[in-house]
Amino acid sequence: MDQLFKKRNEELKEFSSWLKRHKVKEKKEIPENIFKQCDHCHESIPYFSLIENDYVCPKCGYHMKISARQRIRDLIDDGSWREYFEKDHTENIENFPGYDAKLKKAQMSTGMNEAVICGIGKINQNRLVLCVMDSRFMMGSMGKVVGEKICKAVELATRKKLPLVISCTSGGARMQEGIDSLMQMAKISAALKRFSNQGGLYIALLTHPTTGGVSASFAMLGDIIIAEPQAMIGFAGKRVIQDTIKQELPEGFQTAEFLLEKGFIDMIVQRHDLKNVISDLLKLHGGKL
Repeated sequence: MDQLFKKRNEELKEFSSWLKRHKVKEKKEIPENIFKQCDHCHESIPYFSLIENDYVCPKCGYHMKISARQRIRDLIDDGSWREYFEKDHTENIENFPGYDAKLKKAQMSTGMNEAVICGIGKINQNRLVLCVMDSRFMMGSMGKVVGEKICKAVELATRKKLPLVISCTSGGARMQEGIDSLMQMAKISAALKRFSNQGGLYIALLTHPTTGGVSASFAMLGDIIIAEPQAMIGFAGKRVIQDTIKQELPEGFQTAEFLLEKGFIDMIVQRHDLKNVISDLLKLHGGKL
């Protein structure tokens, strides 16, 4: 019997050595794509559970990032969506090193030409212009084309006398485009002012994260400002601010809950309630046309 065990152990060692020599990986019992770890509580959540729950962690309620197209599917009535300006794309006019490769990688991984999708659709039969930013495309950074698309969407809402909703998520201005990127803050803000002068309703939806030049311009110019729970909203990073003012910042600084308490935003809405809440706001303010 001892001889049998000894032989078996030798065979196992030999087989293990063969696997290492030939770089063969053993098949995992559970494929990686079945579970996703929550960024907040670090629990492993089955994907089917996340999909059913709108990518909100069922354990802790953390709202995970979602794509722009997923956001549109969540908000817009089936069959009512028409995309505008989809062919607009960015060119590396400043010849910034490595920018072309980054743009191509973002386009290939997202299937988008830029970090925002704009169009017209209906939310519970309320027609509106909707812009949705996507953090997967270079962190949703705002370059010239992103600003141009949003600006044209604002002008579209003005011409058609439709309410406007912009779903914001961004790491800020796109450094590869320099001053052209920063100019979009003023450009979009001016378009929103003209829209407001015509009596237009603008609802800003702030999702995680909304930072930099976006938070310093159109994200905070909504007639009504909504945020998802626990979204990070601010201009500069917490560490940068602390190093500048030489003071400790309050607990929860730059979260949606902190901003609501201080009066910077109007409400925090759970993701699965967003469609109905926005629909009610549009009806309340005469959004149904």
